[in-house]
Amino acid sequence: MRLTIVHPCIGRKPGQKYIRTWQMESLPAATLAGLTPKDVEVRFYDDRMEKIPFDEATDLVAISVETYTAKRAYQIASEYRKRRVPVIMGGFHATLCPDEVARYAESVVCGEAEQIWPRVIDDARHGRLEKFYRQTGRPSLAGLKPDRSIFHGKRYLPIGLIEAGRGCHFKCDFCAVQTVFNSTQTRRPVDDIIAEIKPLKRERKLFFFVDDNITSNIEQAKEFFRALIPLKIRWVSQASINAAHDEEFLELLVRSGCQGVLIGFESLNPANLKDMNKAFNTMRGGFEKSLANLRKHHVRVYGTFIFGYDRDTPESFGETVAFAREHSLYIAAFNHLTPFPGTPLYKRLQDEGRLLYDNWWLDERYSYNRIPFQPRGMTPELLQQNCLAARREFYSWPSIAQRGFAGVNRSNWFMWRNFYLINALHRNDVSLRDHYPLGDESWKGQLLTAN
Repeated sequence: MRLTIVHPCIGRKPGQKYIRTWQMESLPAATLAGLTPKDVEVRFYDDRMEKIPFDEATDLVAISVETYTAKRAYQIASEYRKRRVPVIMGGFHATLCPDEVARYAESVVCGEAEQIWPRVIDDARHGRLEKFYRQTGRPSLAGLKPDRSIFHGKRYLPIGLIEAGRGCHFKCDFCAVQTVFNSTQTRRPVDDIIAEIKPLKRERKLFFFVDDNITSNIEQAKEFFRALIPLKIRWVSQASINAAHDEEFLELLVRSGCQGVLIGFESLNPANLKDMNKAFNTMRGGFEKSLANLRKHHVRVYGTFIFGYDRDTPESFGETVAFAREHSLYIAAFNHLTPFPGTPLYKRLQDEGRLLYDNWWLDERYSYNRIPFQPRGMTPELLQQNCLAARREFYSWPSIAQRGFAGVNRSNWFMWRNFYLINALHRNDVSLRDHYPLGDESWKGQLLTAN
């Protein structure tokens, strides 16, 4: 049996190269390849960096779908299905919108694939694919072995992606993770993770633990960090700010090789944080205290901020950029609020009649960074313009120079050397993503719906 795994791009402008900072390893594809029986011939194509050979003989196509890649995924599926090749789709969007995804695929995997995938392959062998495969509960991640051989010959960013845990215990209003995993987290056995990292150490100068929140269970995280210390690797991940108040945690974090963490500050307005169910951000002295603790331990911060909640005003942007510069954040993101299907936010905006598109991810009028809802404190156009202006200010050369000389960003030669390169890349990306198409603009086919 021959299986083709495809990673869809977000979209494509004819004649333009795909945005480089979007080209990281496709860990879901490697995970799926690792779950596939060894007697199945697996091929992998990454739509972000290579042409897909639609006419190449194959028996089954698997596509992992995110909301931003849904339109392109349906284009790819249509190309295969018109060649009479069955397509199966999974991923976040398939779990959030299974009926929509089922219109463009023979079969849909809802939820995590670890327990389901062997049955899917067996059913495909025997020509009896079911329309839906639904995972109930959280499967164990023990024994998970991503097959990275599928990455050979592809030019990804030089960062090794590792999954240590999946899901998050928090219930943030805007976050699809809490919907998909029902505000729970599962973690892989520490020995499994260490065994995966060891053979990759020579190839990778930096690892990214892709966990939705590596600090979701602080005691388990401490155990993991202790096991990482002997490996002497450099790594980054995503974390919640509550961990910044645990001294033992921060000490182990640094000793284990952590170079920085992505923290969702989201808003400087406590009322906004309450609305997004993230009031815990203000605990124990709030941002000032937590950032002071992180700086004390030389932990660099990638701060993310969201604009568009009901208390935001045009003044919110300048205040937030000033805060990010004052605290010398290594890098930062200033994004508009995006209502993803299945989230409490999406339902609330829908009930209030504030969504500007039906299924914005498929609407021909929508493009990347366009505002898909009606904010209260400003027009959609002003919200988008102010987000862009915030990025330009933060990634201006004076801001980069000022932050580059901050003690926390100079405390490690490796990260200081890369500070200017990384910030220059982000400076170059400031407006590249605005109005980027969802789906390939040059594709002239017709979306084929399934029976």
